[in-house]
Amino acid sequence: MKNKTRLLWRIYPSYLLITVACMVAASGYTSSVWKSFFLESTSRDLEIRSRLLSPYIEPLLNPVDVQAVDNLCKKQLGNINTRLTIILPNGTVIGDTEENPSIMDNHLDRQEVKAAFLKGMGESIRYSRTLDQDMMYVAVPLKKDGRILAIIRTSVPLTAVKSALYRVRMKVALGAVVLAFLAAGVSLWISKRISRPMEQMRKGAERFAQGDFGFQLVEPPIKEMACLARALNKTAIELKEHIDQITKQSNDYQNVLSSMREGLIAVNRDQIVLHLNPAAEKMFGTSQEDSPGRILQEIIRNQKLNELVLWTLKTGQPQEGDILFADQQERLINVHTTLLTDEEDLTNGALVVFNDVTHLRRLENLRKDFAASVSHEIKTPLTAVKASVETLLSGAMDDAAQARRFLSMIKNNTDRLEAIVEDLLQLARIEKEKDIGEDQLEKVGVLDMIESAKEAVSEKARIKDISIQVRGEENLTVHVNPRLMEQAFLNLLDNAIQYAEPGTSVNIDLEKLDSLVLIHFKDQGPGIAKEHLPRLFERFYRVDKARSRKLGGTGLGLAIVKHIVGAHGGRVTVESTMRQGSLFTIHLPA
Repeated sequence: MKNKTRLLWRIYPSYLLITVACMVAASGYTSSVWKSFFLESTSRDLEIRSRLLSPYIEPLLNPVDVQAVDNLCKKQLGNINTRLTIILPNGTVIGDTEENPSIMDNHLDRQEVKAAFLKGMGESIRYSRTLDQDMMYVAVPLKKDGRILAIIRTSVPLTAVKSALYRVRMKVALGAVVLAFLAAGVSLWISKRISRPMEQMRKGAERFAQGDFGFQLVEPPIKEMACLARALNKTAIELKEHIDQITKQSNDYQNVLSSMREGLIAVNRDQIVLHLNPAAEKMFGTSQEDSPGRILQEIIRNQKLNELVLWTLKTGQPQEGDILFADQQERLINVHTTLLTDEEDLTNGALVVFNDVTHLRRLENLRKDFAASVSHEIKTPLTAVKASVETLLSGAMDDAAQARRFLSMIKNNTDRLEAIVEDLLQLARIEKEKDIGEDQLEKVGVLDMIESAKEAVSEKARIKDISIQVRGEENLTVHVNPRLMEQAFLNLLDNAIQYAEPGTSVNIDLEKLDSLVLIHFKDQGPGIAKEHLPRLFERFYRVDKARSRKLGGTGLGLAIVKHIVGAHGGRVTVESTMRQGSLFTIHLPA
């Protein structure tokens, strides 16, 4: 790019050039005027001299006395510093202050002589071969009674005129140089005076460009510059307002996008990513800096997603669907695509919204499974009760033994229904109290709650000849709701006794590990296969449904334990090996 020059160095040379040109023109004109003045003065002087000499020459021309005329020119008039030549009307030279008239050419063809005959006076400037220098000639006719007797020609060398003119020119040139320097200084001052406001406005514009909109330009005294400064100040104020408004809108837009839990990606018609929000960055492990400019399929490699976006771009119709992403873990994400349009309703691309519905779909499935399980668990005892009642009504009441057996069946199934309803109510209460407040927590000894749970299941343990052993640190305390936590211990202990083989033992180990209190419940039952462990704490989930119903379990005990422990900020885990028993561990904050 061509280097730019400052305004000062564009204005100043122009002023300087104009000034120098004017000085040169003025000097030339002045010299020309002085030259004309000197030549005119010389010409006038020669004319006067010629006319003054006429009385001296006239007596010698009637009749013509050549020798007397020539002597007059050489001897008597030779000291007037002027060459004098007397020419007869026929052009013959009869007298000259410098040369012998007899050897001189006929002068009738001389320009000044011709003009003297025609106009009464003639002059010319030319080179004289006789004197070898430039001469000014002035010829004046000598008349008597209207008749020209002779032509008196006077001439002088132009050396003096040139010398005088040279001195004048030197003075004019010197004056012009001095004036040129003065004009250069004045031009520089004027140029700076003009360019300084422009420089200040340039610096002001740079500050505006840097975002310093609080800066205001000072209005210079020049009207046009003042109008420009005023316009720039007004532009800066309006620009600041617009930028503030755009910044606010951008911040609001970014805040909205950042606050969204749903992932959002905008692409153009070629599926090149234009923007994505933090939720999308986190969802797909990418970043705002790296993603724009890349194709959507480079960031998210999924054929179904590509089909949804392409269909929206092709037809303009919104699309929606659940897509399974199996990267680090399986996630079910609901994808909604719609057209991205501008203010003129022209299509610029597509907007893709991602909503992770993995947990929601799992909850929906759990709800469906829960409803089916509840229906099944309640329907089974109700069916048995109904069948028993119908049998009794059909005549079994008359047989005391049969009536007693069916009434016993009704009681057992009613007790089972009551247990299911009670466990469901308890689970609902626990879920309602999942965020337990500080006012509900107490510092309680773990061993005390274990002993209360042991007391509650002591009869059941005695019947199966199962011993309960408590080992480990006895002075452990935790901040819990004693009623709920004792229920969790009771459920795990009851579950261990229920599935333990008769004559074995259930071991409860207490320990503190860093900031956690661990309570281990180890039984010597049949164990649990690995495929059942992930779902063991789901409601109504049973490893062996027939055995569980036979033992009278509701299938909600472990789910209750999970919710109680979770409500206290802890967790429960299970480890099991077939035919070697199971180990349930409660992890609680110390």
